[in-house]
Amino acid sequence: MNLNQVTVPSTDVEKAVQFYKKLGLKLIVMTHPGYARFECPVGDATFSIHQVEALPKGDGAYVYFEVKNVSEKVEELLEKGVYFEEIPSAKSWLWEEARLRDPDGNQIVIFHAGNNRKNPPWRIKD
Repeated sequence: MNLNQVTVPSTDVEKAVQFYKKLGLKLIVMTHPGYARFECPVGDATFSIHQVEALPKGDGAYVYFEVKNVSEKVEELLEKGVYFEEIPSAKSWLWEEARLRDPDGNQIVIFHAGNNRKNPPWRIKD
């Protein structure tokens, strides 16, 4: 099994499209004003946005985008006017992360985990 895509809700798809293009995703499908799909710059995963009348309540999903250098990516995005809720920091789970929200409040994490993404020291042994 392989993850194909993650889809997040939006009350303003066009505004969300501009935000995700600023993050570096490539718009590949926009069949109508209520749906857009992107390719991630690395790998085969895709990411999409769909129109909703109202956003879900509570925390919702966290969407993680991995980059080679978190601080460099954050600087690039800050220069484009992107606001971060949390600047890059080392986490106890051995990842470096920075956190922000898209225009609809969906939680986005820019991170780097390297080998620890799938093989942390506490990984369950087969």
